[in-house]
Amino acid sequence: MKETHNDRDEIFSCKVPTPRCFTGIWEDQPHIGKSTDIEINNPNYLSEMKHDTQTVTMTAEEAALFHRFKESEAMKIEADRAHRERETYRNLVDEEIERTIPLLRAVSSGLRSAKEQVIQQFQTILQMKSQVMKLSRDEQRTHTFTNSEGDKRITLGMYHTDGYDDTADEGIAMVCRYLESLADEAKSKALVGMVLKLLSRDAKGTLKANRVLQLRRMAEESGSGLFIEGVRIIEESYRSAAGCQFIRAEIRGDDGGWITIPLGMTEA
Repeated sequence: MKETHNDRDEIFSCKVPTPRCFTGIWEDQPHIGKSTDIEINNPNYLSEMKHDTQTVTMTAEEAALFHRFKESEAMKIEADRAHRERETYRNLVDEEIERTIPLLRAVSSGLRSAKEQVIQQFQTILQMKSQVMKLSRDEQRTHTFTNSEGDKRITLGMYHTDGYDDTADEGIAMVCRYLESLADEAKSKALVGMVLKLLSRDAKGTLKANRVLQLRRMAEESGSGLFIEGVRIIEESYRSAAGCQFIRAEIRGDDGGWITIPLGMTEA
């Protein structure tokens, strides 16, 4: 930018690409301070627009206004670009969801059909197993079947969740009374901490069955009738709830270990 002087004002010379149309305030206009549209025409627009420039003389105030105008236009262009990118992103997400959901529904339906077919096919084998082994089918929750070559096996089972009825609280109260009767010694405090940890519930408010088994061993070692009776009441309140049936298929790998065939989206 080249700087010149005259008697009226400080003048700035600015090169503007041709053609260009913008709103500015010009030194040689009689209405200084007002906006006017200046359009610079170039007959060779398409071929020369990148190279042809013209010099426009403007005051410092006008130059500042022009620069603010360019910054404002740049911000608008950037905002429009960001908006278009967000729209493109949202459209892409919508398209992929519409394309993927039918695929996953088909996979889910296929897995459900295969599960029902496998369970149905093994019903006769399960009945024969109960007769041959003299077992009640309710006594065994999981059944594993291995082929004669020992390189393939299928496990059928039912998930169960631990549960206890309200009488468990009575047993817990008895155990707590036993803990209160202990002497205030370091060894007793350690025992209290261990028992309370075993009696702690999970996030769903349920006692853990394996912890109750540990509690029974501790009660038997203590020899306390109150402690033993409390644990017995807790054990009698146990109510197991059946969950979903599951199927696990495995084959032997080259190292002799069992390899589970992935049957879910997480395992696949």
